[in-house]
Amino acid sequence: MNFFGKKRTTNTPTPGTARSAAANNPTNTVITLRDSLSTLEKREDHLYKKMEEMQADAKKKMARKDKKGALFSLKRKKMFEAEIDKIQGSKMTLETQIMSLESNVQNMETYSAMKAGASAMANIRKQCDVENVDELMDDIREEMEIAQEISTAIAQPVDTLGTDEDELLDELKELEELDLEEKLLQVPASAAPLKMPNAPTTALEQEADDEAEALKALEASLA
Repeated sequence: MNFFGKKRTTNTPTPGTARSAAANNPTNTVITLRDSLSTLEKREDHLYKKMEEMQADAKKKMARKDKKGALFSLKRKKMFEAEIDKIQGSKMTLETQIMSLESNVQNMETYSAMKAGASAMANIRKQCDVENVDELMDDIREEMEIAQEISTAIAQPVDTLGTDEDELLDELKELEELDLEEKLLQVPASAAPLKMPNAPTTALEQEADDEAEALKALEASLA
C-alpha cells in the first residue's frame, strides 16, 4: 500500500524503447553502433592487459618452480585470448553494419534527392509542356497581329466629311483647267508698251528744210 499517493511515473525510455527509436532513425542507429564498437575496443584493451599480466605471472611461477600455478595463469591467459577473439568478431560485425548503414543512408539521401529532382522536372513539364508552349506561341502571334492591325488603324487619317477621293481629284482637275484659262485670257495691267526701234530722222529733216526753202524762194519770185 502506498501512503504517499499515486506512484509517480517517469518518462525515462526503456532500453528496448531506445533501441526501437534508434532503429527508426538510421543516423541514430549508426551512433549507437559506434558507441557499442567503442565499448568493445575498451574491453579488448583491458583483456590484452590481463593477458600480459597472466603471461608475466606464469613466468614468475615457473621461476619459483610453481608449475601448477604457471599452468593456471596460462589457462586464464587463453581464456582472455578467446574472449578477445569473440570481441574482434563482434567488432567486425559492428563495423560491417556501420558501413552498410552509412551506405544505405547515403543511397537513401541520393534517392530522395533524385526523387525530388524528378518531381521538380515533372512539375516543370506540366507547366511547360510542348502543347502549352505551342499554345503560348500561337497566342503571342495572334496578339502581335492584333497589335499590328491596331497600329495600322490608328495611323489612317480620319475623314469626318465622308467625301470620295475620286470626286476630290475631279474637282482639283477642274480648278487647274480654270486657272490655266484665266492665265491665257488675262492681259497684265502693268505690262510695259512695246518699244519700237527709232526710225532714222536726219534725212527726212533735211528734205523738209529743202522743201521749205524752195517754197520760200517761189513765194519771193511771185512777189
